[in-house]
Amino acid sequence: MADGSHASIISLKGKVSAEEWQTRVELAALYRLVALHGWDDMIYTHISARIPGPDHHFLINPYGMFFEEITASSLVKIDLDGNILQESDYFINPAGFTIHSAVHANREDAMFVMHLHSDQGVAVAAQKEGLLPLSQHAMIVLPKLAYHNYEGIALNHDERDRLVADLGDKTLMLLRNHGTLSLGATAADCWTSMFYLERACMQQVMALSAGRENVLFAPEEAQEVVKGQTMRGIGGGLAWAGNLRRLDRELPGYDA
Repeated sequence: MADGSHASIISLKGKVSAEEWQTRVELAALYRLVALHGWDDMIYTHISARIPGPDHHFLINPYGMFFEEITASSLVKIDLDGNILQESDYFINPAGFTIHSAVHANREDAMFVMHLHSDQGVAVAAQKEGLLPLSQHAMIVLPKLAYHNYEGIALNHDERDRLVADLGDKTLMLLRNHGTLSLGATAADCWTSMFYLERACMQQVMALSAGRENVLFAPEEAQEVVKGQTMRGIGGGLAWAGNLRRLDRELPGYDA
């Protein structure tokens, strides 16, 4: 296994298709954004992306690199069974791709899949009632949110069918006692959806510090209004360019 130094990473720019390179840059940006927000878990949890084209080939993090270190060239190309399709000093985390392969294989709109273990995400995933309609962020998220019960560390491939069945047509999931999951047709959609879910979870943890009897649920009529207002999305593409500019200022180098 590599020692974590970027010196051993050879640039793939110009050596892969333009479509693959763009996917690599966007996926590396997602890893850096997660690190920038403090939602990473050292080398654990994963974000994956399907490379456009007829082959079911994917990119995922090299196991052993922190999210803030990941670059477009360091990402590892694999197939749907997790076989590595390129020369790399790194391997991948099989538990991570169990979850991601299930979603990618069954959802054509899942070009990007993100799974996190943030403090607030795990906290709400461990609450019996799940995400509550306590904030505008939560009301935006709730119509898109599914749940999957905890079955242990995701090494059992049999779990994939149950996870996909629980996900259904939703784009967000709380993995009970475990964390959060987001999928999107674009990196921008995947990121923005996860941002809203993570914020909603953080706001719920803060609100419940006053005790459940002291929190105010949004009226059901208002919840339906918000659902209708966000049917066409929440403007992820508009914010994406700003997120990349922030990375260029605060955590540059992801596009190498």
